[in-house]
Amino acid sequence: MLWLPVWSQTNNASDFEANMTYLKQFKPNRFSTLDSLFRRFDRDSIKMKSLISTSRTMNASAAESYALNALGVIYRNVSLYEQSIATHEQAKAIADQINDEELKIISLNNIGVAYRRMDLVKPALDYHTQALDIARSIKNPSETVSYNIAVSQNSIGNIYLILEQYELAIKQFQKSLSIEKQSGNRLGLAINYQNIGYANEAQGNLESALRNYKLSLEYNEQINSNLGRVICYNSIGQVYIKQQKYLDAKVIIEKALAKALQIGDQFYIAASYINLGWVQKEMEQLSKAEANLKKGLEVATSYNLNLSIVEANKHLSELYTKTDDYQLAYNHYKASIDLEKTINNERNLRYVNDVIIQYENEAKNKEIKALASENQIVKSKLERNKKIFWYSMLALAIIVGILVALYRNRQLEQEKQILTLEQDMLRSQMNPHFIFNSLNSIKLYIINNEKENAVYYLNKFSKLIRKILIASSEKESSLEDELDTMKLYMNIENIRFSNEIDFEIKVDDVINTASIKVPSLVLQPFLENALWHGLSSKKENKKISLQVYRTQDDYVRISITDNGIGREEAEKINRDKLLKRKSVGIAITKARLTNFSKSYTHDYHIEIEDLYDNNQNPIGTKVLIDIPTRSTILRTA
Repeated sequence: MLWLPVWSQTNNASDFEANMTYLKQFKPNRFSTLDSLFRRFDRDSIKMKSLISTSRTMNASAAESYALNALGVIYRNVSLYEQSIATHEQAKAIADQINDEELKIISLNNIGVAYRRMDLVKPALDYHTQALDIARSIKNPSETVSYNIAVSQNSIGNIYLILEQYELAIKQFQKSLSIEKQSGNRLGLAINYQNIGYANEAQGNLESALRNYKLSLEYNEQINSNLGRVICYNSIGQVYIKQQKYLDAKVIIEKALAKALQIGDQFYIAASYINLGWVQKEMEQLSKAEANLKKGLEVATSYNLNLSIVEANKHLSELYTKTDDYQLAYNHYKASIDLEKTINNERNLRYVNDVIIQYENEAKNKEIKALASENQIVKSKLERNKKIFWYSMLALAIIVGILVALYRNRQLEQEKQILTLEQDMLRSQMNPHFIFNSLNSIKLYIINNEKENAVYYLNKFSKLIRKILIASSEKESSLEDELDTMKLYMNIENIRFSNEIDFEIKVDDVINTASIKVPSLVLQPFLENALWHGLSSKKENKKISLQVYRTQDDYVRISITDNGIGREEAEKINRDKLLKRKSVGIAITKARLTNFSKSYTHDYHIEIEDLYDNNQNPIGTKVLIDIPTRSTILRTA
């Protein structure tokens, strides 16, 4: 059974009654006065319901609106979002009746926050934009109005986080942070530092994220906010997991779960269970991890917390992969991907609509102000301008429609081209010769009764095939996953070379491979060339080195170096054997990199360097691949 907070033990009942007597006698209608009377009781649902009833009886509309907003926040904090929205809408209706700008702004912001917690971006942005428009129209704004401008900007920043537009989000949080610093609002400072940390984490800047999370926690400790502690504990725990500090992560996430259960916020209860399951999965405590992930998924599903549902399913898929229960792993993976695609598609559409709506609202506001300040003659001119405006909007709509149709047609052509490339890529990676030769090599272990080697390489082979199949359904993957797949690929290919090849992967410490995206299986053709055109004809001391490092900010460089016979000698051998696979594989890879680079500010670069000793004898080949890492979204932010 869900409970609502009651704080009667910490707030003196006689104080509340005394303030109610003051309300009945003087009927204050300013928000600041009402807040000074009832703010320390606004977490107590019983007292707020009493204030609503009394205010309604005595026709104290401002007090009723104040109490309804407080009650709506209580509902929101226990994840009763629809009830919260309905309550805030009642408060907004009363504020409209009495034309109280402060109460209007507060109600609109509260409705926006509730919609944002439900991942409903469009209405959330609508309500926060309305609140911001009203607040900015007020000359000499009060402290309450200034605070709510910060709330609107912070919430809009959170919406940009959901849309994965992190630079735009940080700009909004910094604007909000500036206002909170001026007013000395420690709660606002805690919220903004937490949100900036989230954006840093999403960008892969883990140290910056951790620094901002700890700043947020300091302010939450100062104001004794258990909800703030829960949020910060979870965030810090997630960074620790990504830094592989699993024990530290487990301790702080368990603290988060205990406090989340104490305050009853289902949103953070779900998040805490999921994070605890995540770290237990990484620590190989798989049965405990499964129980906590399922519990988090159950809570998230009950309250329609879509982003938490996605995260829970992702971790359960990885967990069942570890336990070799591939059917369950696939089911949870598919559930995660399907819901994530739905959210992303809706987000993109909402974002475009929101920009248009904001433009139209601003245009209408300017027209209203102009009409109010002009005489009758100017009004008639404005009527003509209004017609011109609507004709222009109609023409603009037609043009936009044509452009959208052309863009969509171009997009479909590109998607068709990409699909063809992905199919060619899959055929290249999954060609029958590779599968037959790999299984044949493993069969030799079985024939020779080398059971351990047979089982070891069969497991490697099955993992490689699974990764190739998963990668074939995705246009891109993390560099971390790509390196893992290439390691498996080289393990299998090395069997056919009697394990003579010394293969190593080196990654600079400053590079977070989990946050860098590359086309799936992009490195395989280069490694295959190194193997079969560089090393296959070499007798001994066969080496391949794969290194990942940065040469400039917007690129990551991947070098693949072999100590084979060199390109010139390999081409002679290939001509004799009529071997053409190299050119096809590299051509497909270049086409895929071209499509991949369209989403980034820079193009890719591939350079192939022939290596020679002091006597100009060939001693191998080096391939340098520069892959862009800065997306066009960040460039236009």
